[in-house]
Amino acid sequence: MGSTSRALPMLTQQTKAALAAFLLLISSSAMAAQPVEKPSTCPALWQKTFPRLQDDKPQDLCQYWGKVALVVNTASYCGFTFQYEGLERVYARYQAQGLVVLGFPSNDFGQQEPGNGKQIADFCFNTYGVKFPMFAKTSVTGSAANPLFKELAQQTSSVPRWNFQKYLVDRQGKVVGAFNSETTPEDTRLLAAIQKALKSP
Repeated sequence: MGSTSRALPMLTQQTKAALAAFLLLISSSAMAAQPVEKPSTCPALWQKTFPRLQDDKPQDLCQYWGKVALVVNTASYCGFTFQYEGLERVYARYQAQGLVVLGFPSNDFGQQEPGNGKQIADFCFNTYGVKFPMFAKTSVTGSAANPLFKELAQQTSSVPRWNFQKYLVDRQGKVVGAFNSETTPEDTRLLAAIQKALKSP
């Protein structure tokens, strides 16, 4: 009787250890089995490659899949060029929540982007402190428009009519809004649309 009583505490400790190990195993297995909601294929809108502004290094737009993107055609010598400041503030404010601003310099309107890539990059950074991704100068309207802007216009029935047209794309690669040049980056309607998109999966 005495020896049995002395063995019980040891048995209890062994049982507790085994139970803890079992629960840890179950927990790890459950975490590993969590389903991945992201589709297996990058959305068609993002299946494109463009050269980066600074060095022409090709950039696969699929890297922005899963983020909310604000796509903007820009120019350095335009009455709306001051919007670079607002775009950078919006980017800084919401970047941690999943927003990215994508800038596409264009000389389509009023010949207001005459410089080369280095000149444009230096202007954007030195004048407005732009840190969001910028791409090489391109065409955004008409038959020469690049494939991204052609698709953005098709999905929204809204073509750029001047510099700083803005398109909002949700995390799934769907265009959910188009905003004209007069709409500033910190316009309440645009900010509300960004916030709504950021809350959606």
